[in-house]
Amino acid sequence: MPSSNKNVLITGCSSGIGRELALEFQQRGYRVWATARNLQSIQALSDQNIQVLELDVTDESQAQAVVQHILNTDGHLDMLVNNAGYGSMGPLIDLPGKELEQQFATNVFAPMALIRQVAPHMCARKQGTIVNIGSVSGVLFTPFSGSYCASKAAFNALSDVLRMELKPFGVKVVTVQPGAVQSRFADNASRVLEQVFKPDSLYMPIEAKVRARANASQDNPTPADNFCRDLIDKLESGRVLNIIRLANGSLAFPLLKALLPTAILEKVLGKMFGLNRLR
Repeated sequence: MPSSNKNVLITGCSSGIGRELALEFQQRGYRVWATARNLQSIQALSDQNIQVLELDVTDESQAQAVVQHILNTDGHLDMLVNNAGYGSMGPLIDLPGKELEQQFATNVFAPMALIRQVAPHMCARKQGTIVNIGSVSGVLFTPFSGSYCASKAAFNALSDVLRMELKPFGVKVVTVQPGAVQSRFADNASRVLEQVFKPDSLYMPIEAKVRARANASQDNPTPADNFCRDLIDKLESGRVLNIIRLANGSLAFPLLKALLPTAILEKVLGKMFGLNRLR
């Protein structure tokens, strides 16, 4: 059960899931520490009795300072929600190495850096919850999203191992694998695509399919506030939940991955994304 004594640190609160989680946790009596790279983007949350802090998750020293500030102020941290992330879209051979590195820096290395900061404290208290927001894209891999899929698959693997390693110390690790949730994810993905998808790309004949993948997350998405209410309901249910799948497509896509032979699945996806038209 929530109480005014519980607190939570959430990353990536400027919009979408992060913002709605901050608001919903606050409504349920948590002391919320909301963070974002651009402090101005979350300043309005302070009007809702939410603590706001600047945090570029890829800056490990800043992450350390944020966690230490919370511990110095509250004396404890009950929950960490690793939500910050983005999607790098486009054909893999068109993707510069630095973009792939940035994708992993934000989606994999940054949350692990935060976990390294909070885990010793939680282990010492023999309690705490780490919530890692992954994606069904880390389960079912699709063309033109290879970088994002790979980063989320890696994050899923790290979460699974952390769950086993931290369990003896009373710390829970929950992996959340959303489907389509209403957010600015597609806007950000399209912006990255504009930087990497050039006129001389081998995939220019199916340009529309490449661009459609960048916007796929906003095709009939679940409203972010509904998603966040359902997620927190599950987190507070008292049941042991290792993986939580919510929102449109979150159940169907992993099921396809589990049931279809690889050759058939790749043929279906190849046709869906127009790869069968390339020669």
